[in-house]
Amino acid sequence: MNEPSSSEPVAEAANADTPPDRLSTEMRSPWFDADVLARGIGIRLNGVEKHNVEEYCVSEGWIRIAMGKTRDRKGNALTIKLQGDVQPFFRDAPQNNP
Repeated sequence: MNEPSSSEPVAEAANADTPPDRLSTEMRSPWFDADVLARGIGIRLNGVEKHNVEEYCVSEGWIRIAMGKTRDRKGNALTIKLQGDVQPFFRDAPQNNP
């Protein structure tokens, strides 16, 4: 019977200015969030922007990137885990027009 009250924000993570701590592009993952992905996420690892990120975790300091077009026997992209300073950002920065 722990229902959220009307004063608690339910989907605040999707509307916040900071991206979530962990996010995945795989629909079967528990960290998949279509609303956040639709907004557009960019990832920098050690100051270099990466464009083929499948999953990231800021608190643990890693990203998973796809290895080209290589697939496993179930059709999923093969990934490697890179560690470093992870900096996620929203591509559609809010505009402050008066």
